[in-house]
Amino acid sequence: MTVNATYQLPLLLVFFVVLVLHSFTSAAQDFDNDSQDVRRSQFADNFLFGTAISAYQACFACFFFVEGAYLDDGKGLSNWDVFSHIPGKIKNNDNGDVADDDYHLFLEDIEIAHSLGVNAYRFSISWTRILPRGKFGEVNPSGIKFYNKIIDNLLLKGIEPFVTIQHFDLPRELEDRYGSWLSPLMQEDFVLFAETCFKSFGDRVKYWATINEANMFAEMAYVRGMYPPAHCSAPFGNCSVGNSDVEPLIVMHNMLLSHAKAAKLYRERFQPQQGGSIGLIVQSHMYEPLRDEEADRQAVNRALAFTGSWAIDPLVFGDYPPEMRQYHESALPSFSPEETEYVKGSIDFIGLNHYSTLYAKDCIHSPCVSGGDHFIRGFTYTTGEKDGVLIGEPTGVERFFVVPRGMEKIVDHFSKRYNNMPIYVTENGYSPSQTEQLPDLLHDVDRIKFHKGYLSALARAIRNGADVRGYFAWSLIDNFEWTAGYGTTFGLYHVDHRTMKRVPKLSAKWYQDFLTNRSRGSNREGLKNGKEDSQYFRKSKNSDMVRNEIKVAKI
Repeated sequence: MTVNATYQLPLLLVFFVVLVLHSFTSAAQDFDNDSQDVRRSQFADNFLFGTAISAYQACFACFFFVEGAYLDDGKGLSNWDVFSHIPGKIKNNDNGDVADDDYHLFLEDIEIAHSLGVNAYRFSISWTRILPRGKFGEVNPSGIKFYNKIIDNLLLKGIEPFVTIQHFDLPRELEDRYGSWLSPLMQEDFVLFAETCFKSFGDRVKYWATINEANMFAEMAYVRGMYPPAHCSAPFGNCSVGNSDVEPLIVMHNMLLSHAKAAKLYRERFQPQQGGSIGLIVQSHMYEPLRDEEADRQAVNRALAFTGSWAIDPLVFGDYPPEMRQYHESALPSFSPEETEYVKGSIDFIGLNHYSTLYAKDCIHSPCVSGGDHFIRGFTYTTGEKDGVLIGEPTGVERFFVVPRGMEKIVDHFSKRYNNMPIYVTENGYSPSQTEQLPDLLHDVDRIKFHKGYLSALARAIRNGADVRGYFAWSLIDNFEWTAGYGTTFGLYHVDHRTMKRVPKLSAKWYQDFLTNRSRGSNREGLKNGKEDSQYFRKSKNSDMVRNEIKVAKI
């Protein structure tokens, strides 16, 4: 009996190890199989698939410093032009003076996008290239001409322009004169900028996003103080000025009123003839409870409310989320009856930037660190680790983990909360560790795995009924990633900053194959997206005519 027990123990141990390994292998295979199953045919024919960039990043502005040419052709000085030249603010003291020089190489970048097979291209307008001094100066004709070239050349390639009006950058003069988004005066300036864009480009642009990641901008610039104007207070940061508990609420309020006034103007004066749609973009993680407790499940709800819903609830329902009102009624700004009238229902779609998922822990009934016990954080602490185990594979960006299931969950959340309003996933992408060398950066199998997993999860959300109408990979090319500089690389194309040569990564070939081989795979189900009779979607009777006129003019 003792002998048998002696032999049984190692046998049981071996059996257990095999069982565990099999479980891990099965889980990995399930994920791989799930990812491999994603096909272009799982999405509607009119589904928008694109890539995204921003002026400052690529240097249109100089969408995300992609544009470069930061003072060319009458462009004014932006908040980021100044901030990025302050030593220590940007990693490696990088700046967006040249970025990817998209200002001079935009035709090449459009051709690259066209070669991938995309049918949409998201970019932003540089405020300082159109109105270098805001309302205190004149419209810059060179800036109008530049963006007309981009839009016309996209349409000639059969690519829909998806335009973000404001993507973090703004005229520095507005900050100096009245504190930009901290002042109600900013509303007038933003509406003027939006109106100029509608007048100049709206005959050809059908998709307008007024403000990119309003909630993230408030967080990074006025809670953490990491973006200009670098306002914050303890425990969130160490700034010379700011109040992290109060200023973000004021900033968000002015951004929402600016959006709503611009949307009202668009709907009354431009949309009936131009036939486009207008929305606003938020960034949102998905959240899961850190502990199997009701308190942490409620913390998940608050985390979602204090991030994406902070911006979207007022634009759909006319007021801030009840989860916010419940805990700090007096701190939140109020909308007047007149403001509520035009704020409520002021979006035709939701733009959703989603990258990752975090755990959420309750800070009402439990002690927390890192500001989780503050209202601005929803009395919630968020983390990517539980019991020493990360929620997903880490990436090159702090708090960005690879958690594909989060895409399905966050889309489902927005769909249910907002009565199945149309959603465009306006950003989703992967950056590897900043220690990777060029050969590994080009052979980016992890980025391919990321997009496969997240697209598969998105397809499931659509099959479950979510009205998702587009997906934009962030980003077309490696660009200036704000305070991370050029070390964080989301692009499908690498940019050699000595020569500005664009070099395709393996993921570019994968995305091209995914988009052009639509007939592959067994799932050919036609998903009901983009219904023209939707209350949120207005098709222009003149849009096709405009596109044909452009083609005739260019031929």
